[in-house]
Amino acid sequence: EEEEERVLVSEHSWRPCPTARRRLRGCLEWVKRQLFRVGEDWYFLFILGVLMATISFVMDIIVARLYAAHMWLYREIGDIGVLKYLSWTLYPTALAAFSTGFSQSVTPHSGGSGIPELKTILMGVVLEDYLAIQNFGAKVVGLTCTLVCGSTVFLGKVGPYVHLSAMAAAYLGKMRTTVTREYENKFKQHEMLVAAQAVGVATVFGAPISGVLFSIEVMTPHFAVRDYWRGFFAATCGAFMFRLLAVFNSEQETIAALFKSDLKIDFPFDLLETFFFAILGIICGIVACAYLFCQRWIMVAVKKNRLTAKLLATDKPVYTVLLVLLLASVTFPPGLGQFMASRLTMKEYLTSLLDNRTWGSLALNASGVAESGGLWQEWDHPSATIYGTLTFFLLMKFWMLILATTLPMPAGYFMPIFIYGAAIGRLQGEVVALLFPRGLHPEGPPRPIIPAGYALAGAAAFSGSVTHAVSTALLVCEATGHLGHVLPTVLAVLVANAITQKNQPSFYDAGIIVKKLPYLPPIRSRHIASYRVVVEEFMERRVVALAKGDGFQEVLVALDASADTEYPVVESTGSPTLVGTVSRSQLVTFLQSHEHPQAPQGEKLAAAGTLGDDCAIEPIMLQFSPWTSLHQAYHLFQLLKLQRVFVTRSGELVGAVSRAEVR
Repeated sequence: EEEEERVLVSEHSWRPCPTARRRLRGCLEWVKRQLFRVGEDWYFLFILGVLMATISFVMDIIVARLYAAHMWLYREIGDIGVLKYLSWTLYPTALAAFSTGFSQSVTPHSGGSGIPELKTILMGVVLEDYLAIQNFGAKVVGLTCTLVCGSTVFLGKVGPYVHLSAMAAAYLGKMRTTVTREYENKFKQHEMLVAAQAVGVATVFGAPISGVLFSIEVMTPHFAVRDYWRGFFAATCGAFMFRLLAVFNSEQETIAALFKSDLKIDFPFDLLETFFFAILGIICGIVACAYLFCQRWIMVAVKKNRLTAKLLATDKPVYTVLLVLLLASVTFPPGLGQFMASRLTMKEYLTSLLDNRTWGSLALNASGVAESGGLWQEWDHPSATIYGTLTFFLLMKFWMLILATTLPMPAGYFMPIFIYGAAIGRLQGEVVALLFPRGLHPEGPPRPIIPAGYALAGAAAFSGSVTHAVSTALLVCEATGHLGHVLPTVLAVLVANAITQKNQPSFYDAGIIVKKLPYLPPIRSRHIASYRVVVEEFMERRVVALAKGDGFQEVLVALDASADTEYPVVESTGSPTLVGTVSRSQLVTFLQSHEHPQAPQGEKLAAAGTLGDDCAIEPIMLQFSPWTSLHQAYHLFQLLKLQRVFVTRSGELVGAVSRAEVR
């Protein structure tokens, strides 16, 4: 007691003015109550949007400075071919190797896009340490190095940034429970994660509306309307802050679109051009099917090949060095790179493809070339026409992008397919402009074809078909600030999606399939026969069950026979009426506290008891009938994030259905 009194005295001696501190604490509590009266979600969503926008903007500045240093080194190295080749290839190779080595040394979860794993988490599956804040720094550093590689590797930042937003949201969710002194709520965590998806897209493109819609389409099969305003609020805060920082940095005079275009508004397209936009959707859909098939095949082949599998298992930086060196050699400007406009950055690629002018007419007009200038001249090679360089770009980037998706470093794949689709649309637009120089109506005033409109539609159609999303039509409008081509763009996106969704899984679902994540794939069949499949045909009939009157020996046998986390409890052995479930941890506790030769020695054990008397039996909230259809079971598993459901007939236990059986 004297020691305790001495400790209390020492604590009070180090904390003077107890009355003032008590009043200050009371004032702070009052301020917190007033602030949180409107709901604490607003503040944490605002912090999430502003934080991710600031990180995105700073990352873009660092990437631009480092890429400018690479271009300066390439220009200042002189005309010695070997030195120019080394300066072009070794710079991105070293950065990619550092990105892989650093991120993988910190955490193995930092590689790739991150969206397939995030989709799995949003379905209720727990992936350990995937959203840990320790991964945040590794992903930021690795993604920055990846983006500095530029168009050499041809990768973007959307996917990893969505993962970064999810990690920040998970951490802010924990902070919220600390500040509000509430218990950790899984529903609140899920709401923050859903908002984080929209923030990740909005702070990359500065497009809040399409960011929310894209995250809904790509990430979740079922969306709760109550999460709608959270996503819009956080995405708007993030997009507004992202564009506001550009004004503060003197990059723009006011808040404007990220890829501002100068397309004509008075007569954007002729009505007959909708036919060509539909053809563009068909082309994008077919190319997307080929791309998805080849990408999934190469991912499986890389894992099965003995050499590449060994490198990816033990020496990931070595695999990255070899592959990036190959890609950088192909894009070397004095070599094949001169036919692919390889000196342009990812942003310059998209800006040039959305150029309002017709390249074919500019290339034919020698004086126009001398006066106009611009990024489009990177596509104009003396020994090849505009059409030749665009075709060569599409052919080469097809297999180069597929190979780049196998790199084990933080990287996004949406921006590359976005640019690739813009190149498809630009090529078709230039061809149509060549065939109809005065427009589709030869009589009357000339109405020239605008190839940039086809580039807009191509970017939306190809990226939308690859990701199985329609909101990309709105994304291109928000990112460019142009709404004149919204209807033909939507038409092209719908046509491309109709082709791709019928034949191939989406890019992110393909990643889930290849990585064998515990995720329910979509039911692709719409045939009437699929609706006749019932639970009785695929349920697990051998279910380890316990009776309320079972004792030590029966519980021990059940635990040895199955590793389930919960066990069904029936009324009795003769009457298998399902009454509830009991967890495995409770059964282990039951064994440890009752008499048996295998029980721990030296403990005061209870006499022989029964399961119904000594264990808390949880009631069953949901159960299937043997005649429940596959579609009903599938949607319930997705909507309620179920892991296992028992099947009963007239109240009697006849089987169980888990995610494995549904798959």
